[in-house]
Amino acid sequence: MPNRYAILTVDTEALPARAASDHVRHLVWGEHAAGRAGVREMCAIGREFGAPHVFFVDMCGDELYPGEMAEVVSWLDRDGQDVQLHLHPEILPLQFWQQHGLTPRPRYMNEYQDIARAGFVIRFFSDRLKELTGKPVQAYRAGSFRWNGDIIRALEQAGIPLSFNNSMRAHLLGRSPHAEPTNSPYAWSNGVMEVPVTEHHFPAEPQRGRPEKWISLTFPQSSYFQYAPPRSPWWRSWLPAPVDLQVFLLHSWSLLHWDDNQHATYLGDQRQEEYRRLVASIVKDYDVITTTDFLDLVRRRKIKTKQVVPLERADLASPPPATVSVNSSSGF
Repeated sequence: MPNRYAILTVDTEALPARAASDHVRHLVWGEHAAGRAGVREMCAIGREFGAPHVFFVDMCGDELYPGEMAEVVSWLDRDGQDVQLHLHPEILPLQFWQQHGLTPRPRYMNEYQDIARAGFVIRFFSDRLKELTGKPVQAYRAGSFRWNGDIIRALEQAGIPLSFNNSMRAHLLGRSPHAEPTNSPYAWSNGVMEVPVTEHHFPAEPQRGRPEKWISLTFPQSSYFQYAPPRSPWWRSWLPAPVDLQVFLLHSWSLLHWDDNQHATYLGDQRQEEYRRLVASIVKDYDVITTTDFLDLVRRRKIKTKQVVPLERADLASPPPATVSVNSSSGF
């Protein structure tokens, strides 16, 4: 049987709308009056099963909450985790842009039409992350999967070899001008390698009134995971046809719940136990790897990029088909 690999990716962020106060403490460390369920607990579960995580840390949060995300990065790095770059520049304070002689518009990275702006943002925050870890940045995931061709060009300029941005689901939500309908890694024509989040395509069923869907492989389990056979791990029956690499999508708040105000809150250890069972199930069939492992496996041809995609495709915006439905409840 060929080797099969999994990457547990965690978008580590403290977006203002997801907590009333103390955003990094509540959304990243997961600390609440009733208990704690955050990145420390994820790391502990990973260590229990020899399963490392790739934490994509939103370095823009360190401008909004000075020093706090830097502390997160330092802790994760000391703990031996794989810390990579994630950006939500739409949350940056006005003074950041003024300090660097730039306007705050456009807010979202998929709207950038200036390679200089994209290059500045990627370079500025990758340099800050590198200063904290003392390691080169190897991978980038855009906040809310908002990206375009200039972002991929900026990664090449910054020497970042991996993009974890391909998502048909996000594309159909209008967050990127292009996505390949694949779960396999591929290369952009400028040499940057794309590592798609694993997604399941559900064809339309007109006779049942069900439109076409793309759903990402996320934790926690959501209401739309209702097709697993009894007593079978939900993700096994959910997975598309077996491929060599599965990329799971989590967030730093994935072990928490949402209150009536849609703020993260702690409601007990149930989510931790569910995640422990998930990781225990994954390691039975997959080698859980880091970005360093991925690059080494590509070098040794254990993982192959099966196509080269012209970067110009990511410069051409096209509206999603009117018949497509996208479930957007899992925290993009």
